[in-house]
Amino acid sequence: MKDADLNHLFAALAHPVRRRMLDLLRDAPGLSIAALAEHFTMSAVGVLKHVRVLERAALIHSEKHGREKHLFFNVVPIQLVYDRWTDQYSRFWAARLADIKDRIESRRVSPAARKGARSA
Repeated sequence: MKDADLNHLFAALAHPVRRRMLDLLRDAPGLSIAALAEHFTMSAVGVLKHVRVLERAALIHSEKHGREKHLFFNVVPIQLVYDRWTDQYSRFWAARLADIKDRIESRRVSPAARKGARSA
């Protein structure tokens, strides 16, 4: 993912209205712009501006059905961001935690061995 794409993505996600729009589209895929606008007190023009920001960030795509535009949430950009940062860090920490586990388990002494050490 290019830096410009990331900038559009994070700018789109920064606004609470756009995050709410994504939640609505996740729960009701295919909403028309008019149906989406019913959930907000702003003008239809205001809703359309937010929709355009989400489209530029590739977070939603639209399909035209006659005179209506139906909107769908596209989770792929968010997944790409998640993969970009979590994969490398999760591998790092998984290796460290496995090492800690191995060290702890290698120091563990069985109850029989402890009993034998006390009686000696």
